[in-house]
Amino acid sequence: MKIVLATLNAKYIHASLALRYLRAFAKPDFPDLDLCEYTIKDQPMNVVADIYKRKPDVIGFSCYIWNIEETIPILEMLRKVLPDVKIVLGGPEVSYDTEAWIERIPEVDAIVVGEGEKTFHHLLQEFAGESRLEMVPGIVFRQADGSIKRTFFRDKLELDQIPSPFEEEDLPTLVNRVVYFECSRGCPFSCSYCLSSIETGVRYFDLERTKTDLERLIDAGVKTVKFVDRTFNIHMRYALSIFEFLIEKHKTHKDTVFQFEITADILKPRVVEYLAEHAPPGLFRFEIGVQSTNDVTNEIVQRKQNWEKLTNTVLGVKATGKIDQHLDLIAGLPQENYESFKKTFNDVFALEIEELQLGFLKMLRGVGVRLDADKYGYKFMDKAPYEILSNDVLSFDDVIRIKRVEDVLEKYWNAHRTNRTVRYLVAEEFQSAFDFFQDFGDYWEEQGWNRIGHQVEDLFRRLHQFLQVHGLKQSDIVLGLMKIDYLIGFKNKPRGIWWERTLDKADAQHYIQAVLGQPELLGAEWAKMKLSEQEIHKHCLLETVPFQLLDEKGQAFEAGEDHLLITYYEPGQKQEPQFFTCALRNIQALQPQS
Repeated sequence: MKIVLATLNAKYIHASLALRYLRAFAKPDFPDLDLCEYTIKDQPMNVVADIYKRKPDVIGFSCYIWNIEETIPILEMLRKVLPDVKIVLGGPEVSYDTEAWIERIPEVDAIVVGEGEKTFHHLLQEFAGESRLEMVPGIVFRQADGSIKRTFFRDKLELDQIPSPFEEEDLPTLVNRVVYFECSRGCPFSCSYCLSSIETGVRYFDLERTKTDLERLIDAGVKTVKFVDRTFNIHMRYALSIFEFLIEKHKTHKDTVFQFEITADILKPRVVEYLAEHAPPGLFRFEIGVQSTNDVTNEIVQRKQNWEKLTNTVLGVKATGKIDQHLDLIAGLPQENYESFKKTFNDVFALEIEELQLGFLKMLRGVGVRLDADKYGYKFMDKAPYEILSNDVLSFDDVIRIKRVEDVLEKYWNAHRTNRTVRYLVAEEFQSAFDFFQDFGDYWEEQGWNRIGHQVEDLFRRLHQFLQVHGLKQSDIVLGLMKIDYLIGFKNKPRGIWWERTLDKADAQHYIQAVLGQPELLGAEWAKMKLSEQEIHKHCLLETVPFQLLDEKGQAFEAGEDHLLITYYEPGQKQEPQFFTCALRNIQALQPQS
């Protein structure tokens, strides 16, 4: 029996963990099995043609909110060109309202509900035998007369019964992709907007088995491993053992980065202290769901969160300087109106972490907030991703405006293009971080920029245009910081700049000759490099700024008089440039080198 396991990933770099588990469990009994990964951007005809040429007897599709609507047209075509094939769906999107799905998609023979490894294997056995689908626990299927039947739920698996999803021959294909990994299934919390709240209890894979799988990925040279455990640190000793193991492996294999979903308010201080002392910079990345700082909202969605402890943990991790953090917010939760969400945003942005992800509530099938939608006046998309349009306290106008905040937040903060500038604007020029992003987002919309493309230079010009219209107390300082942010984004000396130069060729040449004569004016690090005039022309960019930089990465400054800014791009090095400043008056008083 020929079997195809397929899914549409959001991006090519993603690798489906679910398909690999299904393959591992089924393959010993059904070796003629192909794993086929496509993307939601692929043309349906191309997907159908690729599956068709494999001549499968059974096709299993893994379905999520990001791919279900793109999957349905493929299923319709597959049924026409392969009329006898058995089509099976599984995944979180079709595990709820399952009867509605099988009625909506008449091409489907059966849907696996919930955890799929054992159920799908059992289903294959019946397809290969007498097709007594009513004997397979955990499915909804279409009977011969067209009626729909649901079987009893299947008991949960002992996780270590599932073979490793990472086959040796598959590993080379994973090296440059995001590889998803899990140590456990389930979540101890019951947040009513999350599918994990429906499943009770947490089950763990054996620790040694987990280490073996991780070692296999690391030794293969996989670059990114993303743990999908809903609360990785709920079992502190288990989590600490994994941290210790990965830190030890890093001593000999330095190419892999690991991302974890962390519940920050229960992360023990001693774990943070251990990471501060032992974790190499860049090895770990933490994703932390804050969602809301509104106590009323958190109580409604049954989210237990200690904001003070969360803040202490985030700041403690930040102080290590070793672990990037990604914090999540959800706009549109019950009783979180525009002003309340503004406070939530400002509370979290004030932590100044590396990434702040602003998303909108999705009314997922099966979760509590969807069941209570009428209670809070929710209107939302009928089809996936079921994103909210409004509720009793958040109008559609509010939703649209917050989406503008999301857009410029991604472009200017999360992309790390203007972090120095934004920090200053938020602290000195705008009432709050949210006000800056909202005002800029509204202006962006008014200008129609959302309908045209942009290069990096365009992003800086547009920010500069907005700030000129808005009006600033210290526009010269802001322009200087924008120069720093722009220049640090290049690994080699940029060919062009977006602002009008403040130095003509004669002045620039005068300053070059002056610092050649007294290089110590730019500091010991500059003097130590002993650059020639030719090297300065080739690898440095000269400008002026109204402040002195206090470090070579441009993270701190002291406002006052005008300074010469020299940005040095070290040849052959893929790293950020170095910045050097010297007061103009000190250079202007010097005679050029003869």
